[in-house]
Amino acid sequence: MLRLAAILSLFLSLLLPAADADAAGARQRARLDQAQAAFASALRWSEYEAAWQLVDPARRAADPLTDLELERYRQLQVTRYREGGNGELEDGSIMRTVEIGVINRHTQAERTMRWSEQWRWDDQAKRWWAAGLPDFWEGQ
Repeated sequence: MLRLAAILSLFLSLLLPAADADAAGARQRARLDQAQAAFASALRWSEYEAAWQLVDPARRAADPLTDLELERYRQLQVTRYREGGNGELEDGSIMRTVEIGVINRHTQAERTMRWSEQWRWDDQAKRWWAAGLPDFWEGQ
C-alpha cells in the first residue's frame, strides 16, 4: 500500500508541471482571443486610435502614427471585417488573415482587401500586441 502511494505521488508530481503548462497556455490563448476581439472591434467601428493602442509599444515608438496618417484612416469607414483562423509562426507569433471591406467617406468608393494580422506575446506585460494597423493604401 505504501509503495502504491509512492508511485501515485511520483506520477502526480510528473503530471503537475504539464498541467501548469497547459493552464498557462490556455490563459495565453484566452488573452489572444481578447486582444484580437478588441482589435477587430476597434477596426470594425473605424476607431483607429483605439486600435493603435493595441499595437506593439516598440512599433508605436519606432514608427509613430502621424496626424496626416490618422486623417487618412479617418477617411475610411470599415464595412466588413471577416476573421480567418490563427496560425503559429516559427518565432511563436500568431498570424491571422482577415478580409476587410472599406468605403472612402469622400468618394463613396468601396473595396475589399485581405490583410494578415501578426500578434506577438509580451512575456513581461503578459499580453499580446498587434504588429500594426492595416495598410489600406498598399499598392495605391
